Amino acid sequence: MASSMTSPAPQSSENGHGATARASAEQAGVTTQPSERDARLDNAKFILIALVVVGHAIEPLTDYGPASALYYWIYFFHMPAFILISGYLSRSFDASSNRVEKLVLSLAVPYLIFWTAHQTIYTVERGGLPDAVSVLKPTWTLWFLVALFLWRLSVPLWQRLRWPVAIAVVISVFGAMSSLGETLSMGRVVSFLPFFVLGLSLRREHFAYLDRFWIRVSSLLVLGVTAVLAVPISDRLSRDWLFWRDSLTDRDIDPLLPSIGIRLAFMGLALAMTVAILALTPKQRTWYTSLGAYTLFVYLGHSVFLLLLKNTPWYDMMSGPVALVTTLVMAVGLTLLLCAPWVRRCLQWAVEPQPTWFLRQDDKGLARKEADASRRAAEREKSTV
Repeated sequence: MASSMTSPAPQSSENGHGATARASAEQAGVTTQPSERDARLDNAKFILIALVVVGHAIEPLTDYGPASALYYWIYFFHMPAFILISGYLSRSFDASSNRVEKLVLSLAVPYLIFWTAHQTIYTVERGGLPDAVSVLKPTWTLWFLVALFLWRLSVPLWQRLRWPVAIAVVISVFGAMSSLGETLSMGRVVSFLPFFVLGLSLRREHFAYLDRFWIRVSSLLVLGVTAVLAVPISDRLSRDWLFWRDSLTDRDIDPLLPSIGIRLAFMGLALAMTVAILALTPKQRTWYTSLGAYTLFVYLGHSVFLLLLKNTPWYDMMSGPVALVTTLVMAVGLTLLLCAPWVRRCLQWAVEPQPTWFLRQDDKGLARKEADASRRAAEREKSTV
């Protein structure tokens, strides 16, 4: 989902490198510090993570019409777009032992830490432990870490297939016909799979098409039309369609038609809006470009903050437009705060853990760590010149 904001590492042809947890997080595809960084992707990652925070922050306000429409509009595309970028940044994953170790350190360990934090908050809120607690059932936002972990492990397979995107779409549609339950969030893992595989299939030259004038004009129209459509859709369509989580057989309408048609329509809508957002995202460096490297800090940190906030009078004190505007400002401020260097230093033990106490370090691994440390020091020195 990262290195120092003041001295970002240059890009490499891969999505991260080195043996430390910081490089591990880069390998996870959520924040990366690749050579010849693509500023468009860094900008897009920051915009999308800000939308994630905004969407979660305004969820308790969705009884208010404009808040509900904004919530639906964000949920039309924000996670599919994030997942597509994650797939693109996962192309170099080869399932080697070194890569798998990094994947565990960057996703599995933070998952366990924040799952414990979430469950602690839930326990205090409920006044006791639930009847059953399973670490295999992700809490709230943590489904994405599980999904990314499983998707990345499958990268070598998708790269061997002739028609990976078409196969992923078929799996997604037919998977939605089965009740996969809450274990490992398999419903979302399968439903969002096409976006990850599509990102995995993209190449740098594909992004050049986004700079064409007619695509940018069309992108403005797409985002404008979908913003208008979000108003009636938020009144008529269940929010379950936005989460890509539950089986189509659990709905009150026929699971084949129109359910599959609606699912495919949402898939097409998400893809169109993803293209539109990427086309309109600046491709040059901006003031927030470097912040795109810290999305895992924001993603994990904001979940704890908002869980605590929902147990305060915040959402009871305000209503209507005042509540919406105030919460939007708070969400954007929280996003920026979680990118601040001092906050990242406080969260680093949980977001970028270095559990050397249970990993045996061989001589080669130690030498690699020392070489990586020297390389990063040289890069920091170069970046200050």
